[in-house]
Amino acid sequence: MKLDGKNAVVTGAASGIGKATALKIARAGARVFLADVNEKAGADTQAEMRSAGLKVDFVKIDVTKPASVDEFAKQVLGTVGRVDILVNAAGWGKTEPFVQNSPEFWDTLIQINLMGPIRLTRALLPPMIEAKYGKIVNVASDAGRVGSLGETVYSAAKGGLIAFTKGLAREGARYSVTVNAVCPGPTDTPLMAAVPEKVKEALIKAIPVRRLGRPEEVADAILFFASPSSDYVTGQVLSVSGGLTMVG
Repeated sequence: MKLDGKNAVVTGAASGIGKATALKIARAGARVFLADVNEKAGADTQAEMRSAGLKVDFVKIDVTKPASVDEFAKQVLGTVGRVDILVNAAGWGKTEPFVQNSPEFWDTLIQINLMGPIRLTRALLPPMIEAKYGKIVNVASDAGRVGSLGETVYSAAKGGLIAFTKGLAREGARYSVTVNAVCPGPTDTPLMAAVPEKVKEALIKAIPVRRLGRPEEVADAILFFASPSSDYVTGQVLSVSGGLTMVG
């Protein structure tokens, strides 16, 4: 898949699925803006990818803060004019019974996993519409499709992101802007590293292929939706979960 001459933004690009995605998109020839709240990890990722000859720039963003999103969009659009590919990969969650959640915890989950992608998409979408071309890929979760024990509000936020994907796909289609979602199952990321071993073992037993996913495997699905190979695909939700969830 060739993305020569394309400009891409990947949020959460300093680690995990976001980093794996940024690497694949850059290797396909695009110029990638690495968006992350972690400045040190972002700068390290930029240096690592540039040393491999890839065209990447790190720009800090805090998707929970409208002013940060606006400043990010202003900087990126001021540099390249428009973004052709947007991957909303930044996400966060923590397993905790719903009755133990604080309202502040709910707000954080919703701001990072739902409102962040909505804000950034709104900021970068108008030039895509004007150019009549754009690829938006939202990294949701199978928790948003079938629910997840101990992740009730996270599931709600990701379910909202899936609905946002479908609604925007209908609006963007007439402008050749496609909008799709990838739903990772349990994946070997820094967030998964914080999960107790007993829980991970139980997850692996429940996954038909009997292992956690790799960030690169999720990134492959994202790359498909970001490439011309998916020009006639929009409003779709693809699970990458080793068969854990099979949704009709």
